[in-house]
Parts: sequence; C-alpha cells; structure tokens
Amino acid sequence: MERVQVTQEGYDRLMSKLEDLKGRGRREVADDLEEAASHGDLRENADYDAAKEKQGMLEAQIRLYEDHLGRADVVNVKNLNTDRVQFGLKVKFENFNTEKVMEYQIVSELEADLKEKRISVTAPIIRPLLGRNVGDVIEINLESGDIDIEILEISQP
Repeated sequence: MERVQVTQEGYDRLMSKLEDLKGRGRREVADDLEEAASHGDLRENADYDAAKEKQGMLEAQIRLYEDHLGRADVVNVKNLNTDRVQFGLKVKFENFNTEKVMEYQIVSELEADLKEKRISVTAPIIRPLLGRNVGDVIEINLESGDIDIEILEISQP
C-alpha cells in the first residue's frame, strides 16, 4: 500500500471533513431517503432513486477519505529545510512567459485548493520544481506549451 504525504493542517482538515460526511452527510442522506420513501411505491420513485445515488456517492467519498487518511504520513513542515523545493513548503516563482509571480504551498492531491494557494505535489507545473533551489530557471513542458520559471523563494508556510 503506497503511503501518502500530508501536512498536519491538511490531515486535520481531511479528518474534520470525514467526520462531517459520516455525521451530517449520512443524516442528510437518511432524511432524504425517508422523505422519498414516504412518497409511495419505490419502484417508480425518482426521488428515492436520486437519494440512493446520493448515498452511493457519499459512501464513495467517505471511503476515499478513509483510504487517504489510512495511508497518510504526516509531514511536520516546521522541521523542513528550505534550501530546496519539497513537499509541504511554499514556493514563489516567476513565470517568464506571463511575467506573473505566483506562490503556492505544495501539498497532497486531496489538500490542494488553488483559492487557498495550495497546489498538488503532482501538478505538472510543480513536479519539475521539486528538489530545485532558489535562482534555478526551469523549462517546463506542459500540454499548453513550454514555459520558463525561475524559483524566487522557498519558505515554510
């Protein structure tokens, strides 16, 4: 079974989400099923079918979170050396093609949230930066074309 790195903050967030899905999520689905069942014949009840489908998706999501958390190796980002780009750290870089400076924390896939400036370690723009140092200029081959990036700063979140 392959281990998955997660930050402590990410682990706590995922655990909270899992608890919410198991508690509130399951209660809501049970309420939906009860309401739909009260409408009569289940063989021709579209509301019941929709509630059952919602229940299946919820249980699949719960299994995904349980699997991810069960394989998690929590990384203490406060102990990481900032001399090179690695999981858990923040990296600031400039895209020479767009002249934009961006900064993201590198996290696991389930922790990723671009609105919160957290990007997956498996993202095509991040993978080539791993192990690199401040000042390195990297050409990255993306489906949309090649881009040149310079690493400006590596820091703890």
